[in-house]
Amino acid sequence: MVEDQRFAARRPDVLVYKSDVLTEDVTIAGPIIADLFVSTTGTDADWIVKLIDVYPDTTSERGAVSGMRMGGFQMLLAGEVFRARYRNSFENPEPLVPSQVTEIAFDLGDKCHTFERGHRIMVQVQSTWFPVIDRNPQRFVNIYHATEADYQTAVHQVHHSGEFPSRIRIRVLERDWD
Repeated sequence: MVEDQRFAARRPDVLVYKSDVLTEDVTIAGPIIADLFVSTTGTDADWIVKLIDVYPDTTSERGAVSGMRMGGFQMLLAGEVFRARYRNSFENPEPLVPSQVTEIAFDLGDKCHTFERGHRIMVQVQSTWFPVIDRNPQRFVNIYHATEADYQTAVHQVHHSGEFPSRIRIRVLERDWD
């Protein structure tokens, strides 16, 4: 969970949103909530959201562990997976309706962190985090008893419009001015 996240940002199946270079420090504190409006051609899907602090490209290489390049380092602050079948209840999972837009909201935990001036804020959204999380067959079946035939290819979409405002909700602390 401490690995540089650049490997994921380069994948074609990962959505990447990042801010401009910050002109001042931005401090967040409290819960981080992913509120996604999604659709899939399958009947189940996993949604992974990661909040990342991106170091400036000019960050010094000194102190890098095992030769790691720290310029542009993408530090994972929070990341969580949510299996869509549990969006309404963990006790009574239910399938998704293929191609129907569905809201899925989940908590990435609490954080208190300052994104320093010169850094960027990044959000990555993906649908697999294997091998951290087991693979989802994209079909509403008992995953623990899924056979190879149960696994299918599915197309996932994250919607972001006035009607379907996918977003990350975080509390930004106001800056005290002397």
